[in-house]
Amino acid sequence: MGNILNVGARSLLVNQKILETVGNNIANVNTPGYSRQSVIVQNVDGQFTGGGYYGNGVDITTVQRNYSDFLTKQAALMKSVASSDSARYDKLQQLESVFASGTNGLGASVSDLLNSFSDIVSAPSDLTARSVALTSADEMAARFQTAANQLYELRLGVSQQLQTNVTTINNLATQIAKANQEISRAMGSGHEPNDLLDQRDQLISELNKYIQTTSVPSSNGTVGVFVGGSQALVLGTTVSPLEVAPTDFSGDPNQSQLMINVGATKYPINEAMLGGGEVAGLLRFKNEDLVNAGNLLGRMALAIGTRMNEQQALGLDLNGNPGSALFTLSAIPSGYPADSNTPPGTTLSIGVQTSPTGTTQFVASDYEVTFTSGTAGSIVRLSDGTTTAFDFSVTNPVKIDGLDIQQSATPATAGDRFLLKPFSTAAGSIATAFSSPRGLAMASPVTASIGAANTGTLTVADLTARSMPAPAAVTLNFTSASTYTRSDTGATVHTYTPGQPIEYTYPAVAPLAGWSLTLKGTPQPGDTYSVQPNAYPALNAGNAQSMLNLRDLAMFDGGPLTDGYAGLMAEIGIQVQSAKSASTVSSNIASSVEAQRTSVSGVNLDEEAAKMLQYQQAYQASGKMLQLAQNIFETLLQSLGR
Repeated sequence: MGNILNVGARSLLVNQKILETVGNNIANVNTPGYSRQSVIVQNVDGQFTGGGYYGNGVDITTVQRNYSDFLTKQAALMKSVASSDSARYDKLQQLESVFASGTNGLGASVSDLLNSFSDIVSAPSDLTARSVALTSADEMAARFQTAANQLYELRLGVSQQLQTNVTTINNLATQIAKANQEISRAMGSGHEPNDLLDQRDQLISELNKYIQTTSVPSSNGTVGVFVGGSQALVLGTTVSPLEVAPTDFSGDPNQSQLMINVGATKYPINEAMLGGGEVAGLLRFKNEDLVNAGNLLGRMALAIGTRMNEQQALGLDLNGNPGSALFTLSAIPSGYPADSNTPPGTTLSIGVQTSPTGTTQFVASDYEVTFTSGTAGSIVRLSDGTTTAFDFSVTNPVKIDGLDIQQSATPATAGDRFLLKPFSTAAGSIATAFSSPRGLAMASPVTASIGAANTGTLTVADLTARSMPAPAAVTLNFTSASTYTRSDTGATVHTYTPGQPIEYTYPAVAPLAGWSLTLKGTPQPGDTYSVQPNAYPALNAGNAQSMLNLRDLAMFDGGPLTDGYAGLMAEIGIQVQSAKSASTVSSNIASSVEAQRTSVSGVNLDEEAAKMLQYQQAYQASGKMLQLAQNIFETLLQSLGR
């Protein structure tokens, strides 16, 4: 009699707990991170009697969550990668919007400025044409400044977002450490605290949105959470918080790195080891994409501004004075020393090469200089890793990619490093240097004139000023169709080749000075041609023509000056498309893995409804069993009463 009551009571209580668990599953169908729970039951050992073993019913072993450690970690990992790709793609889209195309773009303003010189070529003294050119110069400089300011605002926004994300990471890490403590205590009961475990897994999943982690469980139920490969963010109940800090070159405001605080010591986390997460995507955007865009923009501003200033200096304005700079440009920043450098240390100043100009050799890149001795070492171009050896004791300044790098008198210490950012300030500082259209030096300082008694077919193909001031007049006296003498070199006989430049500098070795004259046609003996200073600058537009010719100057990676902006847009566009593809692929993979995890751990309402009906019937049957036992007991009592 007692056994049937015992079996019925056990069955009733077990089915009641199962129904409670099913109800809990249904209630948490939309709870993030919740894992479906199942009651694990087992048969109670039977009781031996002379007639054999009779069962004692059922008992609950534990409540188990349906959980796949592999799929959970994979889902968190893929979520991390997708977050990184998505964060970078979103920022690259904002970056792309900075460089507008069409008539409102920077490229159009560069073309408008260069084309405006054609009107001055037609009318050298027309102040209206000169005013249009000066206004175009103002517009181009303003668009450079606007783009630079937009990059600054974008960089500032990314920095603030990084700070916010790191604060969120530290808060989540603290919650994980607290969950570790509670789980460790609860594990003493011998059963897993399913809800706490789900909460901790959800915290780790949320953490992976911001930074990729690796979780390592320990025997006491806690997990260690590691970032950057092997840096312990959470170890048991201890948290090592993260922070965003400047790089080794703390003077550089444009780049950041992630640091971890272990006790009183801070350690940098290698950006390449971060893997996924929004922080990794934002750091890559800030330290690579934004820096690259800034260098491309700054290279354009420095190259165009410097080259036009150089050409302006080779002309005469309407007052007959040598041209002054058309654009003002801030000085190129000196090299940023590494924080580990030995004080007082050397300094590195940077300038643009002259004679010939270095503007056509610029590479949109930063550079890192490492000294192996007081004056020698290597320079690494960071855009492609190209390394160049140097020794300032032999050559000072060192010339590289159109730049002059000069060391101060104080020697360096072996191991000292410097970061060179030659293009970082050019776009934000460029501006027109004067407001009067009369200041445009559109006249060439030299003119050429044909001898009045010439009988040949000589004509001028090109006359270009090489330096200022213009040298004294030089007359070419042709002694035959292929030879001539010069008034400045006496009886020396020179060979004449139609179309080949005749340089004022003799012999024609760098740096060239004075002028370059190109003639075409066939001279006759006794013919002369003279090059002399320009006495009527208001009637000459030789330098305006030279300004106009800059349109086709091979300046940016071998392409013409006017294609520089198109090349910049193309490079940014390629980065955007690549990031879009990566974001789409990683998001699809993350969704697929999450669907697999949900298929194992998620709640299926149809399945739970079927279980509810199943265990409801079992519960009712258990109740009937108790009712039957009661009837048997009452019948027994009645029989004994007789």
